Amino acid sequence: MEKLEKFIEEWQESESGTKKAFIQIMEHLKAMDGVSLTFNARPGVSYSLRPKHQNQKDRILFAMADVIDDDPDLRWLSICFYEDMLTDPDDMGDLIPGGLLGSDGYCFDLDEYDEEFVEYLKARLSEACQKASAS
Repeated sequence: MEKLEKFIEEWQESESGTKKAFIQIMEHLKAMDGVSLTFNARPGVSYSLRPKHQNQKDRILFAMADVIDDDPDLRWLSICFYEDMLTDPDDMGDLIPGGLLGSDGYCFDLDEYDEEFVEYLKARLSEACQKASAS
Protein backbone atom coordinates (compact mmCIF):
# COMPACT_ATOMS: atom_id res chain seq x y z
CA MET A 1 0.00 0.00 0.00
CA GLU A 2 3.05 2.20 -0.42
CA LYS A 3 1.54 3.82 -3.54
CA LEU A 4 -1.64 4.66 -1.63
CA GLU A 5 0.31 6.29 1.20
CA LYS A 6 2.40 8.28 -1.30
CA PHE A 7 -0.73 9.40 -3.15
CA ILE A 8 -2.38 10.65 0.07
CA GLU A 9 0.81 12.37 1.22
CA GLU A 10 1.17 14.24 -2.09
CA TRP A 11 -2.54 15.11 -2.43
CA GLN A 12 -2.98 18.81 -1.72
CA GLU A 13 -6.34 19.26 -0.01
CA SER A 14 -8.64 21.77 -1.66
CA GLU A 15 -11.45 23.80 -0.14
CA SER A 16 -13.81 20.98 -1.14
CA GLY A 17 -12.48 18.68 1.60
CA THR A 18 -12.60 15.57 -0.58
CA LYS A 19 -9.23 14.36 0.72
CA LYS A 20 -10.65 14.34 4.25
CA ALA A 21 -13.68 12.34 3.03
CA PHE A 22 -11.47 9.84 1.19
CA ILE A 23 -9.28 9.28 4.24
CA GLN A 24 -12.34 8.66 6.43
CA ILE A 25 -13.69 6.14 3.91
CA MET A 26 -10.28 4.46 3.62
CA GLU A 27 -9.93 4.18 7.40
CA HIS A 28 -13.43 2.69 7.62
CA LEU A 29 -12.47 0.05 5.04
CA LYS A 30 -9.15 -0.70 6.74
CA ALA A 31 -10.99 -1.40 10.01
CA MET A 32 -13.25 -4.07 8.48
CA ASP A 33 -12.51 -7.65 9.46
CA GLY A 34 -11.53 -9.97 6.63
CA VAL A 35 -11.14 -7.16 4.09
CA SER A 36 -8.09 -6.57 1.93
CA LEU A 37 -7.52 -3.44 -0.13
CA THR A 38 -5.91 -2.94 -3.50
CA PHE A 39 -5.01 0.42 -4.96
CA ASN A 40 -5.06 1.20 -8.67
CA ALA A 41 -3.42 4.49 -9.67
CA ARG A 42 -4.17 6.03 -13.06
CA PRO A 43 -2.89 9.62 -12.77
CA GLY A 44 -5.02 12.06 -14.74
CA VAL A 45 -7.95 9.61 -14.65
CA SER A 46 -8.55 8.13 -11.20
CA TYR A 47 -7.07 6.62 -8.07
CA SER A 48 -9.12 3.60 -7.05
CA LEU A 49 -9.29 1.89 -3.67
CA ARG A 50 -10.86 -1.55 -4.04
CA PRO A 51 -11.96 -3.60 -1.03
CA LYS A 52 -12.52 -7.35 -1.19
CA HIS A 53 -13.77 -9.64 1.56
CA GLN A 54 -11.80 -12.85 2.07
CA ASN A 55 -15.01 -14.91 1.63
CA GLN A 56 -15.80 -13.49 -1.82
CA LYS A 57 -15.46 -16.03 -4.59
CA ASP A 58 -17.14 -14.63 -7.68
CA ARG A 59 -16.07 -10.98 -7.58
CA ILE A 60 -12.76 -9.25 -7.12
CA LEU A 61 -14.24 -6.44 -5.00
CA PHE A 62 -17.40 -5.33 -3.23
CA ALA A 63 -16.99 -1.60 -3.84
CA MET A 64 -14.72 0.97 -5.44
CA ALA A 65 -13.74 4.24 -3.82
CA ASP A 66 -12.43 6.35 -6.69
CA VAL A 67 -10.73 9.71 -6.57
CA ILE A 68 -11.51 11.25 -9.94
CA ASP A 69 -8.37 13.02 -11.13
CA ASP A 70 -9.43 14.81 -14.33
CA ASP A 71 -8.46 18.06 -12.56
CA PRO A 72 -5.98 17.44 -9.70
CA ASP A 73 -6.95 20.77 -8.12
CA LEU A 74 -10.64 19.78 -8.02
CA ARG A 75 -10.63 16.08 -7.25
CA TRP A 76 -13.95 14.47 -6.37
CA LEU A 77 -15.00 11.04 -5.18
CA SER A 78 -17.16 8.38 -6.75
CA ILE A 79 -18.00 5.45 -4.48
CA CYS A 80 -19.51 2.56 -6.44
CA PHE A 81 -21.15 -0.73 -5.53
CA TYR A 82 -22.69 -3.69 -7.30
CA GLU A 83 -26.46 -3.20 -7.50
CA ASP A 84 -27.16 -6.36 -5.51
CA MET A 85 -24.72 -5.52 -2.69
CA LEU A 86 -26.53 -2.63 -1.03
CA THR A 87 -29.69 -0.73 -0.38
CA ASP A 88 -30.00 3.01 -0.90
CA PRO A 89 -32.74 3.99 1.57
CA ASP A 90 -32.30 7.72 0.95
CA ASP A 91 -32.10 7.29 -2.85
CA MET A 92 -28.78 9.15 -3.05
CA GLY A 93 -26.99 6.96 -5.61
CA ASP A 94 -27.16 6.82 -9.38
CA LEU A 95 -27.79 3.52 -11.17
CA ILE A 96 -25.02 2.90 -13.69
CA PRO A 97 -26.01 0.04 -16.06
CA GLY A 98 -22.92 -2.08 -16.73
CA GLY A 99 -20.83 0.55 -14.97
CA LEU A 100 -19.04 -1.55 -12.36
CA LEU A 101 -16.68 -3.95 -14.10
CA GLY A 102 -19.44 -4.76 -16.59
CA SER A 103 -22.18 -5.24 -13.98
CA ASP A 104 -24.95 -2.88 -12.97
CA GLY A 105 -23.90 -0.70 -10.09
CA TYR A 106 -24.73 2.30 -7.99
CA CYS A 107 -22.38 5.24 -7.69
CA PHE A 108 -22.43 7.99 -5.12
CA ASP A 109 -20.53 11.13 -6.08
CA LEU A 110 -19.08 13.52 -3.54
CA ASP A 111 -17.56 16.78 -4.74
CA GLU A 112 -17.34 18.49 -1.37
CA TYR A 113 -17.07 17.25 2.18
CA ASP A 114 -20.39 16.47 3.84
CA GLU A 115 -20.14 14.61 7.15
CA GLU A 116 -23.65 13.13 6.94
CA PHE A 117 -23.06 11.90 3.40
CA VAL A 118 -19.72 10.36 4.38
CA GLU A 119 -21.47 8.52 7.21
CA TYR A 120 -24.15 7.36 4.75
CA LEU A 121 -21.41 6.03 2.44
CA LYS A 122 -19.68 4.26 5.31
CA ALA A 123 -22.99 2.57 6.18
CA ARG A 124 -23.34 1.43 2.54
CA LEU A 125 -19.76 0.10 2.62
CA SER A 126 -20.51 -1.86 5.80
CA GLU A 127 -23.66 -3.27 4.20
CA ALA A 128 -21.80 -4.31 1.05
CA CYS A 129 -19.03 -5.88 3.13
CA GLN A 130 -21.59 -7.89 5.08
CA LYS A 131 -23.12 -9.20 1.85
CA ALA A 132 -19.67 -9.92 0.41
CA SER A 133 -18.73 -11.91 3.50
CA ALA A 134 -21.64 -14.27 2.78
CA SER A 135 -20.96 -14.68 -0.95
